Amino acid sequence: MILEVIATCIDDALRAEENGANRLELITAVTEGGLTPGIGLIRQVVGAVQIPVHVMVRPHSRSFVYSKLDLETMKAEIQAINEAGAAGIVVGALTAEGLIDENALGVLLPWADGMQITFHRAFDELEDQLAGLQTLMRYPQITRVLTSGGLKPATEAMPAIRRLVEATEGRSLRILAGNGLTPEAAGSFIEQTGVTEVHFGSAVRYGRSGLGPIDPVQLRALADSLAQYS
Repeated sequence: MILEVIATCIDDALRAEENGANRLELITAVTEGGLTPGIGLIRQVVGAVQIPVHVMVRPHSRSFVYSKLDLETMKAEIQAINEAGAAGIVVGALTAEGLIDENALGVLLPWADGMQITFHRAFDELEDQLAGLQTLMRYPQITRVLTSGGLKPATEAMPAIRRLVEATEGRSLRILAGNGLTPEAAGSFIEQTGVTEVHFGSAVRYGRSGLGPIDPVQLRALADSLAQYS
């Protein structure tokens, strides 16, 4: 079982690694759903931890529909993130019609050569997620999809997530479940969905607030409880 934890600063990164996280999603602007962090922070975190660091590539929070100029910004960010030594990026793009933007993927993915790629929760805005999954499977570089199974919290969409997991069996693409998970419900959620990777943010922070520091006691207890699913 892989436990991915959101980090927004160097303190988060160090606490997460020390208390059982297997991977970091590094972001800024947590209240906007996560935007691309500064290159200084990226370099600092990559140099400070041993676990993989996956960096959000999202230039604004207006939508997941990106202009040509947005894509140029994202391309430059991916190049800098790659040069900084990050293990992966977290990215996603949709067309105005609400489908996966394959033109955007064609522009961006070549710059992520050698890195893992997570397609982020833009996926949850798709009307037909199974069709979207088939689209993403055509891109071997995309190694996982971060999803809550739709627009509701993941714990309210377990049948949908189970279907996504079943659709990826035997494939290199993995389902990373996130949004609304709690340490208390994690075990039951894993057993009912079959996911092998989970994503935590506010639920392992003081006050369960996205703006609070990581609570090392809460995170360590979660990591220890997930060990039985490894």
